[in-house]
Amino acid sequence: MDADRRLVLLGATGTVGVQTLDLLSRSTGPRPRIAALSAHRSQAALQDLAAAHPQARRFLSSDPEQRAALLDFLGKGDYEVCLNATVGAAGLPYSVRVLEAGRTLALANKESLVCAGPLLMAAARRSGGAIIPVDSEHAALQQCLEGRDLATVRTLFLTASGGALRDLPSAELEDVTPEQALAHPNWDMGPRITVDSATMMNKAFEILEAVALFSLPPERVRVLLHRESIAHGMVEFEDGSVLAQLGPPDMAFPIHRALHWPKSAPAPLRGFDPALWRELHFEEPKLERWPALALGYQAARLGGCAGAVLNAADEVAVAAFLEGRIPFLAIVRLCAEALEASTQRILRNLDDVEAADAWARAFVTERLAPLRAP
Repeated sequence: MDADRRLVLLGATGTVGVQTLDLLSRSTGPRPRIAALSAHRSQAALQDLAAAHPQARRFLSSDPEQRAALLDFLGKGDYEVCLNATVGAAGLPYSVRVLEAGRTLALANKESLVCAGPLLMAAARRSGGAIIPVDSEHAALQQCLEGRDLATVRTLFLTASGGALRDLPSAELEDVTPEQALAHPNWDMGPRITVDSATMMNKAFEILEAVALFSLPPERVRVLLHRESIAHGMVEFEDGSVLAQLGPPDMAFPIHRALHWPKSAPAPLRGFDPALWRELHFEEPKLERWPALALGYQAARLGGCAGAVLNAADEVAVAAFLEGRIPFLAIVRLCAEALEASTQRILRNLDDVEAADAWARAFVTERLAPLRAP
């Protein structure tokens, strides 16, 4: 029963964490009990959650001792599902530990799959653990593929809204401000992923995620521009038939699914609305407009630590853009330079990921000094 399921929520004070707690508070049916909560630096906010969840253990991951205790709890503690909603590559060790323990990993930390997809999939196979993606696109694809033979899949389609700058002329991109890039028309997300939506780097990462999750080559994963964000993912099968998963642009849907998987449960969420879905548009994205997409395919073909390099380069570059240190278009340029220069190819363990991550951060940081935002 879901009422007996125990949930660990990592990143409880972030965007997805707050949405998860709100969703649980509004649910009228059986729901998981909170076994543990974590935050990175928001100690006061984490402490505030104690009143609503007095039974939950709390961890501040920026404290080395508490981080070690959290990793130990993930390996040995009493829980069934962990929702990893931490931000950045720092969330990867938590994902690995959950899967090594044979538990269900509800994964909102996309960097885990981007940086070390093969390691996570291997850990899940060894232990019997499961990865349930908590993002609209891969949750959609996973639902479309349930009970289906992957050998019958012709193409996976990832849809992209185009982000805050989708209608801005290319000639004006160099002068884009952080405020412009953060004004997403459809989704309420954290700052990094919102900027990544504007560059389309988030979709590059989703290509890597899909390749890892569904064991398909990158050439069978396609990206479509879909500005309404209603069709979250589609699968075309060898017979030409297509299945799609549709829903309002609301992260609560993949969160709810992951919390109750493999069951279904009632949710206080908005369903079909003909006014909202009366027009759906799809088009091919132009690579010259969104060169980040090409980097996703390049990293997927390279394999190894290419995903870790691309992610780390993007983390540093996006942070520099948000601080006003580099222009918008420099984000993808720096990522491309890092991916081209990297020789970090072998992916055997977390040490290889950490080495690739550190190299890429140093590489991009060295190149930031000559660059200045307009």
